[in-house]
Amino acid sequence: MVKNYVLDTNVLIHDPDSIFSFEDNNVIVPLPVLEELDKLKREHGSVGKNAREVIRRLDELRRKGNLRKGVPLENGGVLRVHVLEREVEGAPRFLHERYMDNIILSYVLDLINREKIPTILVSKDINLRVKADSLGIPAQDYLTDRSELETMPKGYMEFHDEDLKRALKTKEVVEKNLDLLDNFYIDLGELYGKYRKGKIFRVKPFEIMGISPRNREQIFSMDALLDDEIPLVFLVGIAGTGKTLLALAVGLYKVLVEKRYRKLIVTRPTVPMGRDVGYLPGELEKKMKPWLQPIMDNLELISSLSGLKIKELEKQDLLEIEALSFIRGRTIPKQFIIIDEAQNLTPHEVKTILTRVGEDTKIVLVGDPYQIDTPYLDKDTNGLVYAALRLLESDLSAVIKLEKGERSRLATVAAELL
Repeated sequence: MVKNYVLDTNVLIHDPDSIFSFEDNNVIVPLPVLEELDKLKREHGSVGKNAREVIRRLDELRRKGNLRKGVPLENGGVLRVHVLEREVEGAPRFLHERYMDNIILSYVLDLINREKIPTILVSKDINLRVKADSLGIPAQDYLTDRSELETMPKGYMEFHDEDLKRALKTKEVVEKNLDLLDNFYIDLGELYGKYRKGKIFRVKPFEIMGISPRNREQIFSMDALLDDEIPLVFLVGIAGTGKTLLALAVGLYKVLVEKRYRKLIVTRPTVPMGRDVGYLPGELEKKMKPWLQPIMDNLELISSLSGLKIKELEKQDLLEIEALSFIRGRTIPKQFIIIDEAQNLTPHEVKTILTRVGEDTKIVLVGDPYQIDTPYLDKDTNGLVYAALRLLESDLSAVIKLEKGERSRLATVAAELL
């Protein structure tokens, strides 16, 4: 049965392609949503970019027909812009207040009263979905890019094979077909291996830029970071597991020692203030300092252990530390890129970044799905988990879940229990 899906503004901002994600059903955009998009299009960063993208898509569809009457979509559905011409009969009085969430609820109620087919509100706003349910309005989250964090494998497993273990003790590579994903790691008991394309490669722990792995998760992570045949690495884990520190150490090693890449670029989304750094007063370096200080703390630790001068590396253009909004849209060849706090990116943002990666570039996405600072994302809908699960079977990627905290025993217990 055909249904009406009414889209909230945050769904369109989250994924500008969402209007094409409801198969052969009716996709309905309330007129006030267009007003919100018009306001948001002036914003800096991904919010403004996505608002402009949605408006362009709607304008392209407008040329194919009347948006109010409905324009056919390629997937068999129909897109309509709904216009409310009068107050909705039987609606609670508070819905007539000029508050955007209430206005959208009024539009949905109007559709329910007018049309006999099922009508569902789609919103990333949990509270709006609760309010809708209180009014008897069916409501759901945007599910198209939703993933299940619990289904993500650790990227390694304990493996019992004495013959393989003996062979790896004397050889660096052993040919053997296993029912494992490419770039999957195995613990043979005091001996580690990596499986790829019918071969098991011996994995050894060693020190990089003064940093040594402290557990098997870190050993596997460091190996994946060092492997030039894995251009995309996901390091997923709680705070204190060493994700960012390992990525920085290997990135510096690849640029300065092996000279495999021209530059190390380190970045993270600027989400805590809810606005792009361009809105804040002061010079760019000072404005970015609160967001980038955790990265600088790790770099200072590496500097103290290895003798590197971080400021000198920046002056020589070997190290670039930027807010993510300043590198988005660039095509970056032959660089080692680390995106810290990647759990605060939407699936659409991660897709935009990965599809811009230049030739011979390695990209590392680091994050904790349980520490999300953006209001419309959670552990199952963020870009880090989405991309890791979608690219899990690719031989170009490796996913490692880090669970053992190494910052301190107190930090590990706090991360687990609080």
